[in-house]
Amino acid sequence: MKLNELKNHPGSTHRRKVVGRGPGSGHGKTSTRGEKGQKARSGASIPAWFEGGQNPLYKRIPRRGFSNKRFAKRYAIVNVSELNVFEDGTTVTPELMKEKRLFTKGYKGIKVLGNGELKKKLTVKANVFTNSAINKIEELGGKAEVI
Repeated sequence: MKLNELKNHPGSTHRRKVVGRGPGSGHGKTSTRGEKGQKARSGASIPAWFEGGQNPLYKRIPRRGFSNKRFAKRYAIVNVSELNVFEDGTTVTPELMKEKRLFTKGYKGIKVLGNGELKKKLTVKANVFTNSAINKIEELGGKAEVI
């Protein structure tokens, strides 16, 4: 089958409805719009949510609920692999991490994730640790201390 041989299925195409044309079409005079009213006028476009001037649904529904998003704690995320910049046996504190630019300002604390590979024995102090991060730190004889 080739593109030039394609044909529509019988009955799938319809003649365009001719509106407002004389007595023979049956769609003359008001052109299927009915008599008067906003939708009968030219240029009428009414949004689907418009309720004819009645107080709309979105205004009738009470505003309720509470979102804790304003008060949520945002943690700076540090991966275990990023801790390899410190020397073996170092006690890694949030201040040291900030000096090495592992995170920027504007966070409530530090969360250490277990992504990557740790190659040095460290004592890491942070607010939150994932289980995989604790396992990787303690495998090498280090410690994960929650502040």
